[in-house]
Amino acid sequence: MSDQQKSQVSAATPTAKVGAVYEPTEYVRQQSWIDSMAVYEDLYKQSITDPEKFWGEQAQQFLHWEEPWSEVLDWSFGDDLHINWFKGGKTNVSYNCIDRHLHDGRRNKAALIWESDERRSKVYTYQSLYTRVCRLANVLKSHGVGKGDVVAIYLPMVPELAFAMLACARIGAIHAIVFSGFSAQALRDRIQASGAKVLITADNGMRGGRLNPIKAQADEALLECPEVEKVIVVSRTQQQVNMEPGRDVYYHEEVARKDISRHCEVEWMDADDPLFILYTSGSTGKPKGIVHSTAGYLLGASMTSKYVFDLHDDDVYFCTADIGWVTGHSYIVYGPLSQGATSVMFEGIPTYPDAGRLWDIVERHGVNQLYMAPTAIRSLMRSGNEFPATYDLSSLRILGSVGEPINPAAWEWYYHEIGHERCSIVDTWWQTETGAHMITNLPGITPMKPSSATLPFFGVQPIVMGEDHKEVPVGEDGRLCIKFPWPSMVRHLWDDPGNARFKETYFSTFPGLYFSGDAAMVDEDGYFWLKGRVDDVINVSGHRIGTAEVEASLNSTAGVAESAVVGFPHEIKGEGIYAYIVMKHGVEAGPELSQRLAGAVRRNIGPIAKPDVIHVVNELPKTRSGKIMRRILRKIAAGITDKEQFGDLSTLVDESVVDEIIETRPNK
Repeated sequence: MSDQQKSQVSAATPTAKVGAVYEPTEYVRQQSWIDSMAVYEDLYKQSITDPEKFWGEQAQQFLHWEEPWSEVLDWSFGDDLHINWFKGGKTNVSYNCIDRHLHDGRRNKAALIWESDERRSKVYTYQSLYTRVCRLANVLKSHGVGKGDVVAIYLPMVPELAFAMLACARIGAIHAIVFSGFSAQALRDRIQASGAKVLITADNGMRGGRLNPIKAQADEALLECPEVEKVIVVSRTQQQVNMEPGRDVYYHEEVARKDISRHCEVEWMDADDPLFILYTSGSTGKPKGIVHSTAGYLLGASMTSKYVFDLHDDDVYFCTADIGWVTGHSYIVYGPLSQGATSVMFEGIPTYPDAGRLWDIVERHGVNQLYMAPTAIRSLMRSGNEFPATYDLSSLRILGSVGEPINPAAWEWYYHEIGHERCSIVDTWWQTETGAHMITNLPGITPMKPSSATLPFFGVQPIVMGEDHKEVPVGEDGRLCIKFPWPSMVRHLWDDPGNARFKETYFSTFPGLYFSGDAAMVDEDGYFWLKGRVDDVINVSGHRIGTAEVEASLNSTAGVAESAVVGFPHEIKGEGIYAYIVMKHGVEAGPELSQRLAGAVRRNIGPIAKPDVIHVVNELPKTRSGKIMRRILRKIAAGITDKEQFGDLSTLVDESVVDEIIETRPNK
């Protein structure tokens, strides 16, 4: 931390709370790229009144173009569904994330800091990144991979994962990353769906001190994937694993081959050429292959990285997500590296070996921006204040939240205990499909309301619609839609002839609009409040109640660490409210708990939102990305206990949590 930064910290004064609004501190404001709300409002107005001019100027500023475009935007959200940005333009994502920084004074700057599960660190400069990516790109080419081919990547959070993404982008191959916590069956399905001919995987993974037998899982998946011709294996743990002769090769041996050059020319790509496929899963149907483009996606990731995280050249930025999810794609690799930033990549989990792990990383690396999910925040909050109090967190300037609406109690803890009342919290709403942030406050200028994602990012035109297909009044809940395309949006779904599934999923519910699937409300200040997925809105006696709102009330109750609220069939109300409650460590759920919870909900929302069932559990079923798997909780609440009916459970951290919840289910 520089002397200048230290003086800024000491000069920062705690934010004065006015109702539910926190003003940004001078500590953040004096460095913010956007220095006033007036500037934001002017730029936002430009972005929606003349979007083609606005986005054309941003594309020139943020990206290198080998050939200029002839048309900024050609689109229709109607029957002739299509979205094309920067027609005729040619660029390359790998060049934008690496090569151009070799000539702007960043050659020897740290690009990636890898923090291993065992607490080892490795630093890769932009020059080192260039060499490693070029070598791997040449290896892929030597195995017949070229423009338009799909490469499946099934790796833990090791540096080679980022190298592989950038190597694919360099030669025009399309990467399809499969989260390393997925099962062999899930990997098989995604390889088959994508048509990948090469798989990059590892011998094992390490996470929370536990070994994950990744290669064994891959071998099982590949029994039904004869189209895969080559498997490149990263040696993470140096343990002996099965290597199929003629098919499997070791990564370190391949990149060290004498015929593999340390230089690789880039493949200049059309702006709308696919960059990657990322599969999203659901409770029914096959996973959707979200396809993101080259130029538009990178523009969104790069621009939001700069302005939302207020990235400056001497900053150290840390996103705790896994690259297996879109957050890691956009905000560990592509966004920060396109900005020439230093990005921390973390292999472990926040609570291993103890709940001080993230704070230790912040202190050792002087992290300035920290981006994490509310689930992780609540987990660390549950562990107490003594852990963050042990470490020096004074380098932090921006705190980010991602993945789900953050409840007020977690927001306040994050702000006071981690940010020490001087940092801005950027509460970001976006999706795999949007590619980049859509609704978020900007640090240093946007007044913050705990739990509100606040205002739309430049060029984003959100609208909250009612079931009657009309815009809802201020203060009423509805469904969040987008009126106009944005550069980083999903272009189509993989293997979806005629865009049939694409249209049905996103453009049929509200014709002419992109439907996000989320519920939202706009307040009198124009701030957006996300209420969770539409299927997480409970209709109680004709009243639509957002589960996030009920959960916020439950979580504010003394002794409660976390909650999850779902609906269940009720013979009188239509739907009842079923609340799963996790208590803080060492706190017993006494006989008065139900009364206290009901009182909190009654005070904050009203009697109509009082839970019908309180179910105290030790843990909630969560995916490895930290999201609560609510479809399981809904089925248990409805009385379904046959796990065969629960859908794919491969993404769960611990499937035994489901068994325990079933066993402890109270009688309604």
